[in-house]
Amino acid sequence: MKMLLDTNIILHRESKDPINQEIGRLFSWIDKLDYKKCIHQVTVDEILKIQNEKVRKAFSIKIDSYHRLPTIAPLHDDVKKISEKYDTTKNDLKDTTLLNEVYTRRVDLLLTEDRKIHLKAKELGIDDKVFTIDSFLEKATIDNPELIDYNILSVRKEYFGNIDLNDEFFQSLKEDYPGFEDWFAKKSDEMAYICLSEDKIIAFLYLKLEGENEPYSDIKPTFPKKKRLKIGTFKVRLNGFKLGERFLKIIFDNALQYAVDEIYVTIFPKGIEKLRLINLLEDFGFELYGKKQSTNGEEDVYIKDFSRNAQLESPKTTYPYIDINANKYLVPIYPEYHTSLFPDSILNTESPEDYFDNESHRNSISKVYISRSVNRNLKTGDIIIFYRTGGYYKSVITTLGIVENIHTEIQNAEQFISLCRKRSVFSADELMVQWKEKPNSKPFVVNFLYTYSFPHRINLKRLIELGIIPDVQSAPRGFEPISDQSFRKIITETGTNEYIIID
Repeated sequence: MKMLLDTNIILHRESKDPINQEIGRLFSWIDKLDYKKCIHQVTVDEILKIQNEKVRKAFSIKIDSYHRLPTIAPLHDDVKKISEKYDTTKNDLKDTTLLNEVYTRRVDLLLTEDRKIHLKAKELGIDDKVFTIDSFLEKATIDNPELIDYNILSVRKEYFGNIDLNDEFFQSLKEDYPGFEDWFAKKSDEMAYICLSEDKIIAFLYLKLEGENEPYSDIKPTFPKKKRLKIGTFKVRLNGFKLGERFLKIIFDNALQYAVDEIYVTIFPKGIEKLRLINLLEDFGFELYGKKQSTNGEEDVYIKDFSRNAQLESPKTTYPYIDINANKYLVPIYPEYHTSLFPDSILNTESPEDYFDNESHRNSISKVYISRSVNRNLKTGDIIIFYRTGGYYKSVITTLGIVENIHTEIQNAEQFISLCRKRSVFSADELMVQWKEKPNSKPFVVNFLYTYSFPHRINLKRLIELGIIPDVQSAPRGFEPISDQSFRKIITETGTNEYIIID
Protein backbone atom coordinates (compact mmCIF):
# COMPACT_ATOMS: atom_id res chain seq x y z
CA MET A 1 0.00 0.00 0.00
CA LYS A 2 1.34 3.42 -1.00
CA MET A 3 0.62 6.43 1.21
CA LEU A 4 1.31 9.84 -0.29
CA LEU A 5 2.29 12.45 2.31
CA ASP A 6 1.40 16.11 1.85
CA THR A 7 4.29 18.58 1.81
CA ASN A 8 3.47 20.17 5.17
CA ILE A 9 3.56 16.80 6.90
CA ILE A 10 7.01 16.07 5.48
CA LEU A 11 8.32 19.50 6.47
CA HIS A 12 6.90 19.12 9.95
CA ARG A 13 8.28 15.63 10.45
CA GLU A 14 11.78 16.43 9.29
CA SER A 15 12.19 19.83 10.95
CA LYS A 16 14.35 20.34 14.04
CA ASP A 17 11.40 21.78 15.97
CA PRO A 18 10.99 19.73 19.18
CA ILE A 19 7.21 19.60 18.68
CA ASN A 20 7.70 17.20 15.79
CA GLN A 21 7.95 14.49 18.46
CA GLU A 22 4.15 14.66 18.44
CA ILE A 23 4.02 13.23 14.93
CA GLY A 24 6.21 10.29 15.83
CA ARG A 25 3.18 8.15 16.69
CA LEU A 26 1.77 8.75 13.21
CA PHE A 27 4.94 7.50 11.52
CA SER A 28 5.11 4.60 13.94
CA TRP A 29 1.65 3.47 12.79
CA ILE A 30 2.54 3.91 9.12
CA ASP A 31 5.51 1.61 9.68
CA LYS A 32 3.49 -0.90 11.73
CA LEU A 33 0.97 -1.20 8.90
CA ASP A 34 3.75 -1.52 6.33
CA TYR A 35 2.67 1.42 4.18
CA LYS A 36 5.22 2.76 1.72
CA LYS A 37 5.77 6.44 2.57
CA CYS A 38 5.65 8.36 -0.71
CA ILE A 39 6.44 11.93 -1.68
CA HIS A 40 5.52 13.79 -4.86
CA GLN A 41 7.67 15.96 -7.09
CA VAL A 42 5.75 19.03 -5.89
CA THR A 43 7.09 18.33 -2.40
CA VAL A 44 10.62 18.03 -3.70
CA ASP A 45 10.21 21.31 -5.56
CA GLU A 46 9.01 23.04 -2.39
CA ILE A 47 12.03 21.81 -0.46
CA LEU A 48 14.36 23.07 -3.19
CA LYS A 49 12.86 26.54 -2.69
CA ILE A 50 14.04 26.76 0.93
CA GLN A 51 16.38 29.75 0.97
CA ASN A 52 18.65 28.68 3.81
CA GLU A 53 21.21 26.48 2.03
CA LYS A 54 22.11 24.47 5.12
CA VAL A 55 18.46 23.71 5.91
CA ARG A 56 17.73 22.94 2.25
CA LYS A 57 20.58 20.43 2.05
CA ALA A 58 19.51 18.80 5.31
CA PHE A 59 15.98 18.34 4.02
CA SER A 60 17.24 17.05 0.68
CA ILE A 61 19.15 14.31 2.48
CA LYS A 62 16.19 13.39 4.69
CA ILE A 63 13.71 13.02 1.84
CA ASP A 64 15.86 10.26 0.37
CA SER A 65 14.32 8.01 3.04
CA TYR A 66 10.94 8.36 1.31
CA HIS A 67 9.78 6.75 -1.91
CA ARG A 68 9.78 9.53 -4.50
CA LEU A 69 7.10 8.95 -7.14
CA PRO A 70 9.10 8.65 -10.39
CA THR A 71 6.27 9.93 -12.61
CA ILE A 72 3.39 12.39 -12.42
CA ALA A 73 -0.06 11.17 -13.43
CA PRO A 74 -1.76 13.20 -16.20
CA LEU A 75 -4.64 15.19 -14.74
CA HIS A 76 -7.84 13.16 -15.12
CA ASP A 77 -10.80 14.92 -16.78
CA ASP A 78 -12.87 14.55 -13.58
CA VAL A 79 -10.08 16.13 -11.58
CA LYS A 80 -9.78 18.95 -14.11
CA LYS A 81 -13.42 19.86 -13.51
CA ILE A 82 -12.84 19.99 -9.75
CA SER A 83 -9.71 22.07 -10.31
CA GLU A 84 -11.63 24.59 -12.43
CA LYS A 85 -14.21 24.88 -9.66
CA TYR A 86 -11.91 25.29 -6.65
CA ASP A 87 -8.35 26.16 -7.64
CA THR A 88 -7.51 29.86 -7.50
CA THR A 89 -3.80 29.79 -6.64
CA LYS A 90 -0.68 27.89 -7.67
CA ASN A 91 -0.72 26.07 -4.33
CA ASP A 92 -4.29 24.93 -4.99
CA LEU A 93 -3.14 23.43 -8.30
CA LYS A 94 -0.27 21.66 -6.57
CA ASP A 95 -2.70 20.18 -4.03
CA THR A 96 -4.93 18.95 -6.84
CA THR A 97 -1.90 17.28 -8.42
CA LEU A 98 -1.46 15.26 -5.21
CA LEU A 99 -5.15 14.36 -5.15
CA ASN A 100 -4.96 13.25 -8.78
CA GLU A 101 -2.44 10.55 -7.83
CA VAL A 102 -5.12 8.99 -5.60
CA TYR A 103 -7.93 9.40 -8.15
CA THR A 104 -5.86 7.72 -10.87
CA ARG A 105 -5.00 4.93 -8.40
CA ARG A 106 -1.25 5.43 -8.58
CA VAL A 107 -1.22 5.68 -4.79
CA ASP A 108 -3.67 4.16 -2.32
CA LEU A 109 -4.01 6.93 0.28
CA LEU A 110 -3.23 10.60 0.79
CA LEU A 111 -2.46 12.11 4.19
CA THR A 112 -3.11 15.85 4.48
CA GLU A 113 -4.47 18.46 6.89
CA ASP A 114 -5.58 20.75 4.04
CA ARG A 115 -9.35 21.33 4.25
CA LYS A 116 -9.67 22.22 0.57
CA ILE A 117 -8.09 18.94 -0.51
CA HIS A 118 -10.62 17.05 1.63
CA LEU A 119 -13.48 19.04 0.09
CA LYS A 120 -12.26 18.20 -3.42
CA ALA A 121 -11.79 14.55 -2.46
CA LYS A 122 -15.39 14.35 -1.26
CA GLU A 123 -16.70 15.70 -4.56
CA LEU A 124 -14.56 13.19 -6.43
CA GLY A 125 -15.90 10.34 -4.28
CA ILE A 126 -12.50 9.40 -2.87
CA ASP A 127 -12.83 10.93 0.60
CA ASP A 128 -12.44 7.42 2.05
CA LYS A 129 -8.88 7.44 0.69
CA VAL A 130 -7.87 10.91 1.91
CA PHE A 131 -7.11 11.21 5.62
CA THR A 132 -6.21 13.80 8.19
CA ILE A 133 -3.63 12.71 10.76
CA ASP A 134 -6.35 12.19 13.36
CA SER A 135 -8.69 10.27 11.07
CA PHE A 136 -5.87 7.99 9.93
CA LEU A 137 -4.83 7.25 13.51
CA GLU A 138 -8.47 6.67 14.41
CA LYS A 139 -8.84 4.17 11.59
CA ALA A 140 -5.52 2.50 12.45
CA THR A 141 -6.38 1.99 16.12
CA ILE A 142 -9.91 0.76 15.34
CA ASP A 143 -8.83 -1.68 12.63
CA ASN A 144 -5.76 -2.95 14.49
CA PRO A 145 -6.50 -3.07 18.23
CA GLU A 146 -3.91 -5.80 18.68
CA LEU A 147 -1.18 -3.32 17.68
CA ILE A 148 -2.09 -0.69 20.28
CA ASP A 149 0.77 -0.48 22.75
CA TYR A 150 -0.76 1.86 25.31
CA ASN A 151 -3.92 2.31 27.36
CA ILE A 152 -5.77 5.57 27.85
CA LEU A 153 -7.40 6.28 31.19
CA SER A 154 -10.41 8.50 31.69
CA VAL A 155 -10.22 12.29 31.84
CA ARG A 156 -9.95 13.67 35.36
CA LYS A 157 -9.52 16.99 37.13
CA GLU A 158 -6.24 17.54 38.95
CA TYR A 159 -4.50 20.35 40.80
CA PHE A 160 -1.66 21.98 38.86
CA GLY A 161 0.51 21.32 41.90
CA ASN A 162 0.07 17.55 41.47
CA ILE A 163 0.94 17.54 37.75
CA ASP A 164 4.50 16.73 36.67
CA LEU A 165 5.71 19.72 34.66
CA ASN A 166 8.79 17.70 33.63
CA ASP A 167 6.60 15.37 31.56
CA GLU A 168 7.76 15.66 27.93
CA PHE A 169 4.17 16.55 27.02
CA PHE A 170 4.85 20.13 28.14
CA GLN A 171 8.00 20.60 26.04
CA SER A 172 6.27 22.32 23.12
CA LEU A 173 4.38 24.62 25.48
CA LYS A 174 7.63 25.66 27.14
CA GLU A 175 9.08 26.35 23.67
CA ASP A 176 6.08 28.41 22.56
CA TYR A 177 5.59 30.33 25.80
CA PRO A 178 8.71 31.56 27.65
CA GLY A 179 7.70 31.89 31.27
CA PHE A 180 5.34 28.90 31.03
CA GLU A 181 7.00 27.19 34.00
CA ASP A 182 6.54 30.25 36.24
CA TRP A 183 2.91 30.58 35.13
CA PHE A 184 2.35 26.87 35.83
CA ALA A 185 3.82 27.16 39.34
CA LYS A 186 1.55 30.10 40.21
CA LYS A 187 -1.47 27.96 39.28
CA SER A 188 -0.60 25.24 41.82
CA ASP A 189 -3.90 25.61 43.71
CA GLU A 190 -6.04 25.67 40.56
CA MET A 191 -7.51 22.76 38.62
CA ALA A 192 -6.91 21.45 35.11
CA TYR A 193 -8.25 18.50 33.13
CA ILE A 194 -5.76 15.79 32.21
CA CYS A 195 -5.74 12.38 30.57
CA LEU A 196 -2.99 9.81 31.15
CA SER A 197 -1.54 6.87 29.28
CA GLU A 198 1.02 4.68 31.01
CA ASP A 199 1.43 7.45 33.64
CA LYS A 200 2.28 9.96 30.89
CA ILE A 201 0.10 12.96 30.07
CA ILE A 202 -1.47 12.84 26.61
CA ALA A 203 -4.07 15.61 26.99
CA PHE A 204 -4.32 18.78 29.06
CA LEU A 205 -6.96 21.50 29.37
CA TYR A 206 -7.07 24.63 31.50
CA LEU A 207 -10.12 26.92 31.48
CA LYS A 208 -10.50 30.42 32.92
CA LEU A 209 -13.76 32.25 33.58
CA GLU A 210 -13.51 35.97 32.77
CA GLY A 211 -15.96 38.71 33.75
CA GLU A 212 -17.18 41.69 31.76
CA ASN A 213 -14.45 43.97 33.17
CA GLU A 214 -11.53 41.77 32.12
CA PRO A 215 -8.88 43.93 30.34
CA TYR A 216 -8.14 43.02 26.72
CA SER A 217 -5.79 45.79 25.63
CA ASP A 218 -3.50 43.27 23.89
CA ILE A 219 -6.28 41.94 21.60
CA LYS A 220 -7.08 43.79 18.37
CA PRO A 221 -9.82 44.61 17.68
CA THR A 222 -10.53 44.81 21.39
CA PHE A 223 -13.26 42.66 22.90
CA PRO A 224 -16.58 44.28 23.85
CA LYS A 225 -17.79 43.67 27.39
CA LYS A 226 -19.02 40.09 27.76
CA LYS A 227 -18.79 37.17 30.14
CA ARG A 228 -16.26 34.78 28.62
CA LEU A 229 -14.65 31.39 29.03
CA LYS A 230 -11.01 31.39 28.00
CA ILE A 231 -9.39 28.19 26.79
CA GLY A 232 -6.13 28.95 28.54
CA THR A 233 -4.16 25.85 27.58
CA PHE A 234 -5.47 23.07 25.34
CA LYS A 235 -3.26 20.34 23.94
CA VAL A 236 -4.03 16.78 22.89
CA ARG A 237 -1.39 14.39 21.65
CA LEU A 238 -1.95 12.38 18.51
CA ASN A 239 -3.68 9.22 19.67
CA GLY A 240 -6.53 8.07 17.40
CA PHE A 241 -9.07 8.09 20.24
CA LYS A 242 -10.91 11.40 19.56
CA LEU A 243 -9.75 12.95 22.82
CA GLY A 244 -9.92 16.37 21.19
CA GLU A 245 -13.70 16.07 20.93
CA ARG A 246 -13.90 14.67 24.45
CA PHE A 247 -12.15 17.77 25.79
CA LEU A 248 -14.22 20.05 23.57
CA LYS A 249 -17.34 18.59 25.23
CA ILE A 250 -15.83 19.55 28.60
CA ILE A 251 -15.28 23.10 27.35
CA PHE A 252 -18.92 23.41 26.26
CA ASP A 253 -20.19 21.86 29.50
CA ASN A 254 -18.25 24.50 31.47
CA ALA A 255 -19.51 27.28 29.22
CA LEU A 256 -23.07 26.13 29.90
CA GLN A 257 -22.49 25.85 33.63
CA TYR A 258 -21.26 29.45 33.83
CA ALA A 259 -23.71 30.78 31.18
CA VAL A 260 -20.99 32.66 29.30
CA ASP A 261 -21.61 34.77 26.21
CA GLU A 262 -18.47 33.75 24.38
CA ILE A 263 -15.60 31.25 24.35
CA TYR A 264 -12.19 32.22 23.02
CA VAL A 265 -8.69 30.87 22.55
CA THR A 266 -5.39 32.36 21.34
CA ILE A 267 -3.18 30.23 19.10
CA PHE A 268 0.23 30.69 17.51
CA PRO A 269 -0.52 29.94 13.82
CA LYS A 270 2.30 27.51 13.17
CA GLY A 271 2.75 23.78 12.79
CA ILE A 272 0.55 20.80 12.07
CA GLU A 273 -0.61 20.50 15.69
CA LYS A 274 -2.00 24.05 15.66
CA LEU A 275 -3.68 23.46 12.30
CA ARG A 276 -5.35 20.32 13.67
CA LEU A 277 -6.66 22.27 16.67
CA ILE A 278 -7.94 25.13 14.50
CA ASN A 279 -9.74 22.70 12.18
CA LEU A 280 -11.45 21.04 15.16
CA LEU A 281 -12.53 24.37 16.65
CA GLU A 282 -13.85 25.65 13.32
CA ASP A 283 -15.98 22.52 12.95
CA PHE A 284 -17.80 23.58 16.11
CA GLY A 285 -18.39 27.21 15.23
CA PHE A 286 -15.17 28.99 16.23
CA GLU A 287 -14.14 31.82 13.91
CA LEU A 288 -10.99 33.87 13.48
CA TYR A 289 -11.58 37.18 15.29
CA GLY A 290 -8.30 39.09 15.41
CA LYS A 291 -4.79 39.15 16.82
CA LYS A 292 -3.20 39.16 20.26
CA GLN A 293 0.14 40.88 20.81
CA SER A 294 2.39 39.36 23.45
CA THR A 295 6.04 39.16 24.40
CA ASN A 296 6.12 35.77 22.67
CA GLY A 297 4.87 37.11 19.33
CA GLU A 298 1.54 37.49 17.57
CA GLU A 299 -1.23 34.97 18.16
CA ASP A 300 -4.50 34.40 16.29
CA VAL A 301 -7.66 34.86 18.36
CA TYR A 302 -10.56 32.49 17.72
CA ILE A 303 -13.99 33.01 19.26
CA LYS A 304 -17.24 31.06 19.47
CA ASP A 305 -20.42 33.04 20.02
CA PHE A 306 -22.06 31.17 22.90
CA SER A 307 -25.19 33.29 23.11
CA ARG A 308 -28.39 31.25 22.99
CA ASN A 309 -28.89 30.31 19.35
CA ALA A 310 -29.59 27.08 17.49
CA GLN A 311 -29.28 26.50 13.76
CA LEU A 312 -31.38 23.58 12.54
CA GLU A 313 -29.41 23.32 9.30
CA SER A 314 -25.97 23.35 10.94
CA PRO A 315 -26.33 22.11 14.54
CA LYS A 316 -22.60 21.55 15.02
CA THR A 317 -21.82 25.28 14.66
CA THR A 318 -24.29 26.19 17.45
CA TYR A 319 -23.68 23.08 19.56
CA PRO A 320 -24.86 22.33 22.26
CA TYR A 321 -28.03 24.41 21.82
CA ILE A 322 -31.23 22.66 20.73
CA ASP A 323 -34.04 24.17 18.66
CA ILE A 324 -37.41 23.49 20.31
CA ASN A 325 -39.06 23.63 16.88
CA ALA A 326 -37.30 20.49 15.67
CA ASN A 327 -39.02 17.10 15.51
CA LYS A 328 -38.48 14.95 18.58
CA TYR A 329 -38.02 11.18 18.86
CA LEU A 330 -37.53 8.48 21.46
CA VAL A 331 -35.11 5.76 20.35
CA PRO A 332 -34.02 2.59 22.19
CA ILE A 333 -30.48 1.52 22.97
CA TYR A 334 -29.55 -1.80 24.58
CA PRO A 335 -27.78 -1.74 28.00
CA GLU A 336 -24.67 -3.48 26.66
CA TYR A 337 -24.04 -0.58 24.26
CA HIS A 338 -25.44 2.36 26.19
CA THR A 339 -22.60 3.49 28.46
CA SER A 340 -19.87 2.62 25.99
CA LEU A 341 -21.47 5.10 23.60
CA PHE A 342 -22.45 7.62 26.30
CA PRO A 343 -19.81 7.55 29.07
CA ASP A 344 -21.21 10.69 30.71
CA SER A 345 -24.61 8.96 31.03
CA ILE A 346 -23.23 6.13 33.17
CA LEU A 347 -25.71 4.63 35.64
CA ASN A 348 -25.09 4.45 39.38
CA THR A 349 -25.05 0.65 39.10
CA GLU A 350 -22.11 0.73 36.63
CA SER A 351 -18.38 1.13 37.31
CA PRO A 352 -16.46 3.97 35.63
CA GLU A 353 -13.39 1.71 35.59
CA ASP A 354 -15.10 -0.35 32.88
CA TYR A 355 -15.25 2.64 30.55
CA PHE A 356 -11.76 4.05 30.02
CA ASP A 357 -11.37 6.51 27.13
CA ASN A 358 -9.66 3.94 24.91
CA GLU A 359 -12.41 3.74 22.29
CA SER A 360 -12.91 6.59 19.82
CA HIS A 361 -16.72 6.27 19.88
CA ARG A 362 -16.70 6.97 23.63
CA ASN A 363 -14.85 10.24 23.21
CA SER A 364 -16.41 11.67 20.09
CA ILE A 365 -19.23 14.21 20.08
CA SER A 366 -20.27 13.05 16.61
CA LYS A 367 -21.60 9.50 16.94
CA VAL A 368 -23.47 6.90 14.89
CA TYR A 369 -26.75 5.09 15.54
CA ILE A 370 -27.82 2.16 13.36
CA SER A 371 -31.51 1.42 12.90
CA ARG A 372 -34.11 -0.51 10.93
CA SER A 373 -36.92 1.69 12.20
CA VAL A 374 -39.97 2.00 9.99
CA ASN A 375 -39.79 5.73 10.65
CA ARG A 376 -36.68 6.96 8.87
CA ASN A 377 -37.77 10.48 7.98
CA LEU A 378 -35.36 12.20 10.32
CA LYS A 379 -33.83 15.55 9.33
CA THR A 380 -30.78 17.55 10.32
CA GLY A 381 -31.45 19.31 13.63
CA ASP A 382 -34.04 16.81 14.90
CA ILE A 383 -33.89 15.91 18.59
CA ILE A 384 -33.41 12.30 19.71
CA ILE A 385 -33.83 11.05 23.27
CA PHE A 386 -32.10 7.77 24.06
CA TYR A 387 -34.08 5.17 25.99
CA ARG A 388 -31.93 2.54 27.72
CA THR A 389 -33.96 -0.67 27.62
CA GLY A 390 -34.44 -2.92 30.63
CA GLY A 391 -38.10 -3.35 31.54
CA TYR A 392 -40.79 -1.56 33.53
CA TYR A 393 -38.50 -0.26 36.29
CA LYS A 394 -35.01 -0.44 34.77
CA SER A 395 -35.63 1.17 31.37
CA VAL A 396 -34.61 4.84 31.59
CA ILE A 397 -34.15 7.84 29.31
CA THR A 398 -30.63 9.17 29.75
CA THR A 399 -29.33 11.28 26.89
CA LEU A 400 -30.18 14.01 24.37
CA GLY A 401 -28.75 14.05 20.85
CA ILE A 402 -29.10 16.22 17.75
CA VAL A 403 -29.28 14.69 14.26
CA GLU A 404 -26.45 15.77 11.95
CA ASN A 405 -27.50 13.76 8.91
CA ILE A 406 -28.81 10.34 7.89
CA HIS A 407 -27.85 7.75 5.28
CA THR A 408 -30.80 5.70 4.04
CA GLU A 409 -29.59 4.66 0.59
CA ILE A 410 -26.60 2.49 1.49
CA GLN A 411 -25.43 0.45 -1.46
CA ASN A 412 -23.33 -2.34 0.04
CA ALA A 413 -21.68 -3.74 3.15
CA GLU A 414 -18.40 -1.94 2.48
CA GLN A 415 -20.13 1.45 2.45
CA PHE A 416 -22.16 0.53 5.54
CA ILE A 417 -19.04 -0.43 7.51
CA SER A 418 -17.20 2.69 6.33
CA LEU A 419 -20.07 4.92 7.52
CA CYS A 420 -20.32 3.26 10.94
CA ARG A 421 -16.99 1.87 12.01
CA LYS A 422 -15.31 4.93 13.47
CA ARG A 423 -18.16 6.25 15.62
CA SER A 424 -20.24 3.25 16.61
CA VAL A 425 -19.77 0.64 19.33
CA PHE A 426 -19.56 -2.22 16.81
CA SER A 427 -16.54 -3.93 15.28
CA ALA A 428 -16.31 -4.47 11.52
CA ASP A 429 -17.33 -8.13 11.97
CA GLU A 430 -20.36 -7.14 14.07
CA LEU A 431 -21.37 -4.58 11.47
CA MET A 432 -21.17 -7.21 8.75
CA VAL A 433 -23.51 -9.42 10.78
CA GLN A 434 -25.95 -6.53 11.12
CA TRP A 435 -25.85 -5.83 7.41
CA LYS A 436 -26.63 -9.44 6.53
CA GLU A 437 -29.13 -10.07 9.33
CA LYS A 438 -32.32 -9.02 7.50
CA PRO A 439 -31.73 -8.92 3.72
CA ASN A 440 -35.18 -7.45 3.05
CA SER A 441 -34.79 -4.66 5.61
CA LYS A 442 -31.42 -3.01 5.24
CA PRO A 443 -30.27 -0.74 8.12
CA PHE A 444 -29.84 2.99 7.83
CA VAL A 445 -27.37 5.19 9.65
CA VAL A 446 -27.97 8.31 11.74
CA ASN A 447 -25.05 10.61 12.49
CA PHE A 448 -25.84 12.61 15.61
CA LEU A 449 -24.24 14.94 18.15
CA TYR A 450 -24.01 13.66 21.72
CA THR A 451 -25.40 16.71 23.47
CA TYR A 452 -26.62 16.30 27.05
CA SER A 453 -26.90 13.70 29.81
CA PHE A 454 -30.03 14.03 31.96
CA PRO A 455 -29.27 14.80 35.64
CA HIS A 456 -32.31 12.75 36.65
CA ARG A 457 -33.42 9.61 34.79
CA ILE A 458 -37.08 8.73 34.16
CA ASN A 459 -37.93 5.03 33.97
CA LEU A 460 -40.63 3.40 31.86
CA LYS A 461 -43.05 3.37 34.79
CA ARG A 462 -42.78 7.15 35.16
CA LEU A 463 -42.94 7.74 31.39
CA ILE A 464 -46.27 5.89 31.35
CA GLU A 465 -47.53 7.88 34.36
CA LEU A 466 -46.66 11.12 32.55
CA GLY A 467 -48.50 9.98 29.42
CA ILE A 468 -45.33 10.11 27.28
CA ILE A 469 -45.57 6.38 26.52
CA PRO A 470 -49.10 4.89 26.52
CA ASP A 471 -48.23 1.48 28.00
CA VAL A 472 -45.53 -1.17 28.34
CA GLN A 473 -46.25 -2.56 24.89
CA SER A 474 -45.65 0.89 23.38
CA ALA A 475 -42.03 1.22 24.55
CA PRO A 476 -39.95 2.52 21.61
CA ARG A 477 -38.65 -0.04 19.12
CA GLY A 478 -37.43 2.46 16.54
CA PHE A 479 -37.57 6.21 16.15
CA GLU A 480 -40.87 7.01 17.89
CA PRO A 481 -42.07 10.63 17.51
CA ILE A 482 -43.22 12.45 20.63
CA SER A 483 -45.17 15.69 21.01
CA ASP A 484 -43.82 19.06 22.08
CA GLN A 485 -45.83 18.68 25.29
CA SER A 486 -44.20 15.32 26.06
CA PHE A 487 -40.76 16.79 25.34
CA ARG A 488 -41.36 19.65 27.77
CA LYS A 489 -42.45 17.15 30.43
CA ILE A 490 -39.19 15.27 29.92
CA ILE A 491 -37.12 18.45 30.20
CA THR A 492 -38.86 19.39 33.46
CA GLU A 493 -38.90 15.91 34.98
CA THR A 494 -35.23 15.19 34.23
CA GLY A 495 -33.99 18.50 35.68
CA THR A 496 -32.44 19.44 32.35
CA ASN A 497 -30.65 22.78 32.10
CA GLU A 498 -33.30 24.62 30.05
CA TYR A 499 -30.69 27.16 29.01
CA ILE A 500 -29.79 24.82 26.11
CA ILE A 501 -33.37 24.77 24.77
CA ILE A 502 -34.00 27.60 22.32
CA ASP A 503 -37.64 28.62 21.73
